[in-house]
Amino acid sequence: MIEIVPYRAQWPARFAEIAVRLRAAVPTGIAAIHHIGSTAVPGLAAKDIIDVQITVSDLDVAPPLEAAGFLRTPHTTDHCPPGLAVPPEQLRKRLYKLESPAANIHVRQAGRFNQRYPLLCRDYLRAHRAAADAYGAIKQNLARIVGSDVEAYYDVKDPVFDLLMAGAEDWAAATAWSLPPSDGSVAPTT
Repeated sequence: MIEIVPYRAQWPARFAEIAVRLRAAVPTGIAAIHHIGSTAVPGLAAKDIIDVQITVSDLDVAPPLEAAGFLRTPHTTDHCPPGLAVPPEQLRKRLYKLESPAANIHVRQAGRFNQRYPLLCRDYLRAHRAAADAYGAIKQNLARIVGSDVEAYYDVKDPVFDLLMAGAEDWAAATAWSLPPSDGSVAPTT
């Protein structure tokens, strides 16, 4: 069953714990660590799973995380928004899971479409409470309707997210938004 829960105040602390663990596991090679996804937006309902983005300079030499207890999944690409001609290399990633605290670790290459996308959307939702609340309501209703059908959930949620991104792109242009510095608790190393 897909469960969307109200925002939990402990999510930022869980992210910080994971960031410290990642820095300890991979002391060099990480350009940035960011808290992304719905748990990174104060007040937004979400699945109780922390999403973390690690930015690296070269995905082909991205540090392996298995030795530190992160489980690599076979998922290697991100969703391409309809109507965009995004080259496949711009969507490549590595995905790891962590059981405790529950987390998805997205490893993406600096400067790629998929590295920018979650950061822009996170910042847009942080700045636009009404959009965040509407997105949360959509996710809650969708989870109730689809039950445990994860594929159906993402078949609807991803295009909804893409609609948000149209507004986010306009907001980014109007505010001169740029990629934020690392959220990780330790200064980035290269």
